[in-house]
Amino acid sequence: MERRELEYFLAIAESGSFTGAAQALRIAQPSLSHAIGSLEQKLGGKVFHRLPHGVALTPAGEALVEPARQVMRDLSTAADSVRRVLGLAEGRLDIVAQTTLAVDPLADLLGAFLRSHPNVAVRVSDHELGSGATSAVRSGESELGMADSAADGVAELEHVVLEGREILAVLPPGAAERERLGRAELAELNWVTTPRGTATREVIEDTVGAQGAKPRVAVETAHQAMVVPLVLAGAGATLLPRSLAREAGERGAVVRPLRPRVVRRGALFWRRGPLSPAAAEFVRMISS
Repeated sequence: MERRELEYFLAIAESGSFTGAAQALRIAQPSLSHAIGSLEQKLGGKVFHRLPHGVALTPAGEALVEPARQVMRDLSTAADSVRRVLGLAEGRLDIVAQTTLAVDPLADLLGAFLRSHPNVAVRVSDHELGSGATSAVRSGESELGMADSAADGVAELEHVVLEGREILAVLPPGAAERERLGRAELAELNWVTTPRGTATREVIEDTVGAQGAKPRVAVETAHQAMVVPLVLAGAGATLLPRSLAREAGERGAVVRPLRPRVVRRGALFWRRGPLSPAAAEFVRMISS
């Protein structure tokens, strides 16, 4: 199999059609069809079902997606390694992160990294579920991932645990003035949260559940950016890392520490095997 054939195959799989892939790759559709035909001949079977409006992966095509992604990533890593030896300060860094971790601490970490390596191109993809982030790394869709250290799949990957982040209560404006909120007081609140499996939901369930109570969810939203506006509108309370909680406080929310303190740790993880120079340097910076 040739690199070009795998690149074309992945483009079609991601776009769902030969036409969309040809436009994304900026090549003529007959060239694309010829390359896929050659690939299928080498494999001895079809990788796509041709449909009236697009394509769908055959079982053989589904089996090829993950190996193809890894081959493309390995080729990119090899090219980056050569550039590094030649002294070319460039490369690519792909990271998938849970939303709250993308804001804190990933944004600051990437800022520090890019100050030292300004020519590295960075792509950050978002995933609310920790299991989704680990799956993206295992499949080769992303080289590095960041999620709660307790998320499903983190322990099976190479990883480094990040510095802990204190979690604070974020309450609607005008909430009763209390220096700290204990677990029993938290159990009495109505909550604004994201769906099950997300970092915000897990910290609320773990913290309130430690008292043997089940959190009363007033609003569940898939949009993390909607949580603080809902709290400010009086829909309920939420729990956020200190940096996000402080931003909510600046917008009028009442922010209080918890008693006892709650600290959550994220993790940076990657597949076993060689990393691209950019990813290896990022991991080194995090680990030092």
